[in-house]
Amino acid sequence: MDLRLVAIFLGLCIPFFLLTILAVVSVAQRDFGSQGKKALWWIIASIPFVGFIPYFLFGIRQGKKP
Repeated sequence: MDLRLVAIFLGLCIPFFLLTILAVVSVAQRDFGSQGKKALWWIIASIPFVGFIPYFLFGIRQGKKP
């Protein structure tokens, strides 16, 4: 692997990883009405590199910040 390929790989992976972490933290801070719904959104948000997309599109509106 050359340095350019590593830089491209990291440039693509780091934003997706950070958005996944942000989604998981957001789930932890919100109240979804029941523990089952919170667990479901936690599982969805934890899916690497794509789980944050459905959470930010649909789940973040369902949760209320305490």
